Amino acid sequence: MSKWDKLIEKICSLSKEVRFAEVKRVLESYGYEMKRPRSGSSHCTFRKTGCAPIAVPMHEPIKVGYLLMVKEVIESEALNDEND
Repeated sequence: MSKWDKLIEKICSLSKEVRFAEVKRVLESYGYEMKRPRSGSSHCTFRKTGCAPIAVPMHEPIKVGYLLMVKEVIESEALNDEND
């Protein structure tokens, strides 16, 4: 199993050991662009044309609620790949 597959599995299993850098890597690989917070916020916003924005805090570890949003992105991208 490749490192990428292990990372995807780690996120999809909602592991409490997922780091911000790993979430960033996955979302950017699917075409999302990260926007840093202006001031006073710890949440970075990931945006992709045609998709709802995802706000993820830079705190570690990433909480399950945020991992659920990333998991939905992974699953929808997998469906898009199957349909192509």
